[in-house]
Amino acid sequence: MPNTVDGSITDSVTQVNTKVLGDTPATAMGNLMLPVSQSLSVAAQNLVTSQQQANVMYQAATVQGINALMNTGDAVTGKVASQVLTLPANP
Repeated sequence: MPNTVDGSITDSVTQVNTKVLGDTPATAMGNLMLPVSQSLSVAAQNLVTSQQQANVMYQAATVQGINALMNTGDAVTGKVASQVLTLPANP
C-alpha cells in the first residue's frame, strides 16, 4: 500500500479548495443582498399602501368639512331670514 498521493490529485484538491474560498465572499454577499432587497421592497409597498389610505382619509375629511360648511351656511341663512321676517314693521 503506497504512502504517497499523486501530485495531480493534490493539485486538483488544492484548486477546488481555492475556488471554494474564492467564491465564498460573493455567495455571502448574495445571501445578504437578497433578503435586504426583499425587505426594502416590502417596506416600499407598505409605504405606498399607507399613502393611498391617507389620501382616502384626506378626501373624506375634506368632503365632511365642505358638507359642514354648506350646512352651517344654510343654518345661518335660515336663522337670519327668520329674524328678518319677525322684525316689527315700524320700530
